Amino acid sequence: MQRRRLWPAAVVAGALLLTACGASSSTPSSGPVTIVFATQGLGSEGSATKQAIQEFEKANPNIKVSILTLSPTENNAYQQITQRFIAGSSTPDVATLDVIWPATFAKSGWIMPLDRFHPDLSNFFQGQITAGTYNGKTYAMPWFINAEGIYYRTDLIPSAPTSPQQLVTDAQQVMAKDSSIKYGLAFEGAKYEGVVTAFINFLGGFGGSLNLKDIDSSANVQALDYMRSLIYQDHVSPPAVTSWQESNVQDAYLSGQAAFAMNWPYIFQLAEASGSAVKGKTGWIPFPSSMGSPQAALGGDELAINAHSQHPEQAWKLIQFLTSDKVQIQRALAAGDPPAVKSAYTSQLYDQAPYYKQEKAVFEYATSRPVTPLYPQISQVLQTELNAALTNQTTAQAALAAAQQQITSILNGHGG
Repeated sequence: MQRRRLWPAAVVAGALLLTACGASSSTPSSGPVTIVFATQGLGSEGSATKQAIQEFEKANPNIKVSILTLSPTENNAYQQITQRFIAGSSTPDVATLDVIWPATFAKSGWIMPLDRFHPDLSNFFQGQITAGTYNGKTYAMPWFINAEGIYYRTDLIPSAPTSPQQLVTDAQQVMAKDSSIKYGLAFEGAKYEGVVTAFINFLGGFGGSLNLKDIDSSANVQALDYMRSLIYQDHVSPPAVTSWQESNVQDAYLSGQAAFAMNWPYIFQLAEASGSAVKGKTGWIPFPSSMGSPQAALGGDELAINAHSQHPEQAWKLIQFLTSDKVQIQRALAAGDPPAVKSAYTSQLYDQAPYYKQEKAVFEYATSRPVTPLYPQISQVLQTELNAALTNQTTAQAALAAAQQQITSILNGHGG
């Protein structure tokens, strides 16, 4: 699922755009090697990528890079990149993958294990390392990280809540005191991937987890009951959240109408922008837990090398460059993509964008979704059952029991 602002489909019209930053792929064999980098990103993200490629080519004059611009819509990008892999194409050499894709691509033999390059993983957040690992091998390197947390109004809520129950109490008190606050907690509850990531966050508050063999655990049922109660008993979330996606939550918070809002890091940059209704009034934390460590659903992108690439060494050099501190900081400031590299979180970054200090604290709790090639089918089940519970069509217990039965069938049907 795309973890940054989506650009209108009309901008790309479903096209696969090929633009070169340097020499074309027809470079003579006696000249520089040309590799193809498939990635999403228009606007500031596209500009940041082009700048990084220009600097890479300057530092590596024997390597030229052509950028294959994928659709900003996640499903379209997935189709575009898989079509090339299925055809056995040697390009793109390097591909940007959503964090839920590596296991599927690795099992299919489309991307190569990176262990041959002896990658140093110690400088990355554990959640992204997990997402890029399949059968004990590293198949993808983190490029930038996203994780979902709770935004809150620091002018209305002096100290961050430390438990799910306190969050409800704080929200109710703010709503009672300030008529401009229409929503105590805004979150994504529509039947799409967003409801799954929201569920992961809530699970951390009750000691639950997305263990595929224990989906209907008592802790998980308690978390889903809590989500339902936000709407029907506590009345801090409107019934409309059952059809809300990221943009709806964004609007609710940035308009100054929400005390709390569950969303991704890009909101912080918008909240602190000039003219924002909540500028200087925003804090961000992982969803509070009363049962130990919280969870922050992992998003973001990773970088992988085509298993059929004719230039794997040059492809690896590009990945190393894109994950260097300097380039990571440049992208964070220019495009708002949080660094995947821990060492990039320095005064150089904080002096220009102080909110990254709070973001890093949330990223430490980043929790990947189940790392399995079967995740797309599993996610569809979870989306349906979670939304059914939130729309009051069924109970939390019944929804998760139904999800467990279907997921077990999926796993057994594929030898899992």
